[in-house]
Amino acid sequence: MTTTDTLTWGVNLARAPRLLIISLGVLLTACVSQPSRQQAVDYRASCATCTADRQLTVVRKTQAVAPEPQPSLPEYQDVWERIAAKLSFTDIARHARVEKLEDWYATHGHYMTKVSDRAGHYIYHIIEQLEARDMPVDLALLPFVESAYDPFAYSHGRAAGLWQFIPNTAKYVGIEQNWWYDGRRDVLVATDAALDYLSSLNQRFDGDWMLTLAAYNAGAGTVNKAIRRNKKKGRPTDFWSLDLPRETERYVPKLLALVKIFRNPASYNITLPHVEDAPRFAKINTGGQIDLAKAASLAGITVEELYRYNPGFNRWVTAPDGPHYLLIPTSNAAQFQTQLAALPEKQRVRWTRYKVAKGDNLISIAKRHHVDIASIRRFNELNSDMLRIGQELLIPGGSQSAPLDNLNRGVASSGRQQRKYTVRRGDTLSEIAKIHSVSVNQLIRWNRLDQGALIKPGQQLSIWTNASAPSGIVRKVGYKVRNGDSLSAIASRFKLKVADILEWNGIGRSSYLQPGQSLTLYVDVTRADL
Repeated sequence: MTTTDTLTWGVNLARAPRLLIISLGVLLTACVSQPSRQQAVDYRASCATCTADRQLTVVRKTQAVAPEPQPSLPEYQDVWERIAAKLSFTDIARHARVEKLEDWYATHGHYMTKVSDRAGHYIYHIIEQLEARDMPVDLALLPFVESAYDPFAYSHGRAAGLWQFIPNTAKYVGIEQNWWYDGRRDVLVATDAALDYLSSLNQRFDGDWMLTLAAYNAGAGTVNKAIRRNKKKGRPTDFWSLDLPRETERYVPKLLALVKIFRNPASYNITLPHVEDAPRFAKINTGGQIDLAKAASLAGITVEELYRYNPGFNRWVTAPDGPHYLLIPTSNAAQFQTQLAALPEKQRVRWTRYKVAKGDNLISIAKRHHVDIASIRRFNELNSDMLRIGQELLIPGGSQSAPLDNLNRGVASSGRQQRKYTVRRGDTLSEIAKIHSVSVNQLIRWNRLDQGALIKPGQQLSIWTNASAPSGIVRKVGYKVRNGDSLSAIASRFKLKVADILEWNGIGRSSYLQPGQSLTLYVDVTRADL
């Protein structure tokens, strides 16, 4: 070792303690900048006494280290970009069955655009819930398959809502269904229940999402039976190898096809509508029962838009026992809260459900509930004053000190309203007229159409409705006749007239229904026994 080396070594040795202290300070400072938020919190808590250490304090003063910027969360142009970045089922989507469905979706761009636009109202919430549960974001596309993202969708198997719960399954997962309210159509309730159910099924099938989805569609028992059959025969037990119902064999590939398309829609010549990656609605406590027309007026939106976000209600008023909240578009939430807080208590109309008893008549019922007879007739669509024992009536009510002499259902109920309807592929004037409870001649007159004129997709039609008469939510339903069905029984169940069923299906009154026969019905899903 040379003299120079010796001197250098001596200097370095003399500096060692200080360098050690500085290194320790830098190391501790670096720990703060690690990406884990929880670690940072834990560090701050554990070092509360460290900051009083004189030596470390000196080091930090003499050797300050600027904190590193925290990595910001990725920002997406819209929800579709967010979904595309997080899809995880793409590796399991390579199969001939999937490719056939890819082709179908790719050649039906109009359908994809329409459903994606509808999904825009709810999908942000669903994505948020999936991520909070650490579940695959791919599942946000499942309502495309189940309901085409229509919360009022109804199947002949009595399934309803975005997630298509049948009554028995809904009861099993704790979804409330009553005369006032159907939680299967409630976006918040149904989504929460669907994700709970999917998570439970996924645990049951050892994390296999293919089998989970099959079980969601066909039932866990059906999938387990198919697995046991294959095991006995020494065959594989993956989804593609199982003998499952035809519907289920198409169900899972449908979702996988959508996963591939939404991963890169441009490659399929599909343009998705812009949907901002931000909340579309706010949940607001109403503090009790409220008329939906009044709520829409307070929020500054139409009744139709209010129902779009609150499809769970069967009546034109929220249920007496709750839920006591409404989903309001984010841009209108502040106005609604302000207007609701200023609403006088006497304007909070309360509604009750009354079952007609022996000796009842409209006069006695009206007196008992402090409401006028005309209101009872109007809101129960009574064609006469004759009542039957056991009949259920919707009664608008006020306080006994301030009876309702002439009930008006909010601002939205006065006068006639014009609606705009966009013609869809396959629509006819006859079908549009039936859905909106108007005549074909009225449609022709309102829109200055020629007799026999053809309508085309994208065309807008003006439809005038009497806003004082609730029209409900009418959907075209395909119904398969079951053993024991009759025209009168079907009409009663769906709150229809036998004559209408005959007309819609071109059958005579003397015709016999056959099990399996398909009927077309136009059903108010808020009133039918679903």
